[in-house]
Amino acid sequence: MPEAVIDVTDLKTYFHTDEGVTRAVDGVSFRIEPGRTLGIVGESGSGKSVTSLSIMRLLAASAKIESGRIALLGRDLVGLPEPRMREVRGKEISMIFQEP
Repeated sequence: MPEAVIDVTDLKTYFHTDEGVTRAVDGVSFRIEPGRTLGIVGESGSGKSVTSLSIMRLLAASAKIESGRIALLGRDLVGLPEPRMREVRGKEISMIFQEP
């Protein structure tokens, strides 16, 4: 099996607020292999945007990737230091936002 371009395994991203914890993404897994396309669809509030923002590591201050793995061509993005992640964004991975 070829190495996945993106491999997300058991991703859990939670928001921590004064009202408690919201499990916005709770156990999402998928992989995108070279030459393949994946569409993420779901109802409003189902976690599509938070999943994408987690991959990009562009989460709000109240959000935290609690566990899981996000790999770009085998390289872990969750543990990547922020200065290195800034280099990855735009050069190796990017996101087209719904609202400009």
